Amino acid sequence: MHRSLSYRVKIARAAALVLALFAGASGLQAQSPNVPVKVDQDGTVHVPAMLVPVSSLSSPEAQAYVAEHLRQMQQPALLQQVDGVPVFMKPYLARQTALFAHKKVEATIGGVHVYDYAPAAGIAPANRHRVLINLHDGGFSGCFPGCAELESIPVTALGRVRVVSVDYREGPDHKFPAASEDVASVYRALLKSYPAQNIGIYGCSAGGMLTGMAMAWFDAHGLPRPGAIGIFCAGVTTSAFGFGGDADFVAIPIGEARAAPVWPPAEPNAVTKLPYLAGTDPKDPLVNPGVSDAVMRRFPPTLIITATRGFEYSSAVHTHAQLVRLGVDAELHVWEGLFHGFFYNPDVPESREAYDVMVRFFDRHLGR
Repeated sequence: MHRSLSYRVKIARAAALVLALFAGASGLQAQSPNVPVKVDQDGTVHVPAMLVPVSSLSSPEAQAYVAEHLRQMQQPALLQQVDGVPVFMKPYLARQTALFAHKKVEATIGGVHVYDYAPAAGIAPANRHRVLINLHDGGFSGCFPGCAELESIPVTALGRVRVVSVDYREGPDHKFPAASEDVASVYRALLKSYPAQNIGIYGCSAGGMLTGMAMAWFDAHGLPRPGAIGIFCAGVTTSAFGFGGDADFVAIPIGEARAAPVWPPAEPNAVTKLPYLAGTDPKDPLVNPGVSDAVMRRFPPTLIITATRGFEYSSAVHTHAQLVRLGVDAELHVWEGLFHGFFYNPDVPESREAYDVMVRFFDRHLGR
């Protein structure tokens, strides 16, 4: 009798939970109770206007950071670059400089201008024969040294490893393959001092794209593949709006405070609006390595970092899936509720988590 009563109580509680969940789902729809979701024959969804709060799964610091970022993205003056540093990024650079003791040398490697970073505490014994190459963000049109600094300083200090950030040629003054040529020149020069398996390459956004493009370029020009790479805030696909996939429409509004692109597009055959890539063939794996299984199959161990509000999110997930399908050792790390290039702010716990993932990944995969 007792067991029967207990069983009935459990059933009642389960039913109550289901009802509560159903009621919660209905409550979510209450934002637009009289506006049905319209679906076209081809699957295009007409989404009614809705409210999207910051993620309840993010840290309090990240929630405040997202709110600040969304407001900043609506202030054009903060997006302007001053001496290669976007105005809104200046506080992040000041904080990184204060938090992560490092040394920086301006140099030329392989005929290319670079910033050469080392930790103030000295390079760790295990890293004496290792080097990382950073390829900075900026849409192939700027953000050097700003993005280069933000991507290199935490890694050199926390990883106690040398980081060489490449000041590669960008648009609109330069076109593809100028950046790939510059990366290859630096890589060739470093190969004189380091075995290929001891060299890692990584970058965020345009730098993440360029990392993938560099793998195709190295392959086509007979250069050995590096020990590991990191494709951050990016994937190996592009579209007229960003990186392609659902994130072009879903992540851009809630991650960058910009309206979703108009569909169908005014230029249905456009692949990218980046001036640097103007006139390129989207089926060329040197431009878009994601189109070639043969190229991607030869990628070294690859770390992919993204966030659910990053407009690269879909491309990052897709890139990881393709690499895994092709047998490449690939890792995908996704941070909830954050946006494109979120780890530039070192005061957010999720950024520190990302730095740790980067450092541990290269430590695990590079030769000694």
